[in-house]
Amino acid sequence: MNLGTLVYTFLKGSKVGVDQFGNRYYKSKGKKLNNRERRWVLYKGQADASVVPGEWHAWLHHTTENPLIEEAIQAPSWRQEHIPNLTGTSNAYLPVGHEYQGGKRNTVVGDYEAWVPEE
Repeated sequence: MNLGTLVYTFLKGSKVGVDQFGNRYYKSKGKKLNNRERRWVLYKGQADASVVPGEWHAWLHHTTENPLIEEAIQAPSWRQEHIPNLTGTSNAYLPVGHEYQGGKRNTVVGDYEAWVPEE
């Protein structure tokens, strides 16, 4: 989060709520753009859009008028905990044979025959 975002939020933002990850959600106080208020999130820690819960995502994108906070409290038992997106980090998944894993893949075994064009 940069200084400009913090200043804009302080001057023109009205706090709506906080999610379970500590992200804070705001809407514009005054003038609307195309008859819609501006809505934004200030992430706790590094900005990662995958951390925004569904109930807040719907509110941010004007799908619902109010955030679905009550639905979040009554989350279904099958809902899993959030796993951050690790793409581009040192903890990203690298399959066997990836350049950073040595670049060596297992030899193919079985009935595979490479195609050879007819001359």
